[in-house]
Amino acid sequence: MELGKFITLEGGEGAGKTTQAKFLVEALNAAGIETVLTREPGGTFGAEAIRKLVLDGTKDRWSGMTELLLMYAARFDHVEKVIRPALSRGAWVISDRFADSSVAYQGYARGVDLDRVKGVHDAVMGGFGPDLTILFDIDPVIAMKRVETRGEDISRFDAESIDFHKTLRSAFLDIAKENPDRIFTLDAGEKRQGVHMRMIYAVTQKFPELAGRLSQQT
Repeated sequence: MELGKFITLEGGEGAGKTTQAKFLVEALNAAGIETVLTREPGGTFGAEAIRKLVLDGTKDRWSGMTELLLMYAARFDHVEKVIRPALSRGAWVISDRFADSSVAYQGYARGVDLDRVKGVHDAVMGGFGPDLTILFDIDPVIAMKRVETRGEDISRFDAESIDFHKTLRSAFLDIAKENPDRIFTLDAGEKRQGVHMRMIYAVTQKFPELAGRLSQQT
C-alpha cells in the first residue's frame, strides 16, 4: 500500500524544473514531510547509466523507439527501487520528469505512434502514476537562451532545432488538456519566486490539508 504522494514536474528544456523541484522539497521538509527528490532518466545506479546513454552523443544516436525502450528500462528500475519503497514508508516523492516526458519527447517529437507509447507504458507501469503533475510552460526561444547561458553540457535534446522544442511545448500542453485533474500548468517564464508560489498553490489545491503548513514556506 502506498501511503506517500508522488508529484512529477514536467516541461521542456530550460523550463526551470530542477531548481523548482529543490524548492518544493525544501518546503515540504520544512512542513514536516519526509520528501525524496529524484529525476528521470535516473534515480538509481542502473537508470543513471541509461541516462548517460540517452543524453550523450549525436542527435541521431538513437531512434525514437529505441529511446522509448531505454527510458522505460530506466523508469521501471527507478519505480521499483526508489519511488515505490519511498511511498510505501509514507514519504512524498518529487521527480524531475516522468512518463509524460516519454509521450512528449518520443511520441510527439520523435514520431513514435502514441498508441505504441501507451502500450509500452501500460506494460511496464501497470497503472502506476503520479498523484499530481506540475507542468512548467515556457516559450521555447526563451528556454533555449536559458540553456545556452547555464554553463552545463549540452545534451542530445538541448541540441535539437527550435522546431523540436516548439513541438515539445505543444505536446505538453496537449497532454495537460487531456489530464486536467492531474496536471497543473504554470507560467515558467515568470520570476523564480512567482513560479515557486504558483507551484505551492498547485500542491495545496491538490492536497488542501497542506494549505496552512505550506503557506508559511512561500
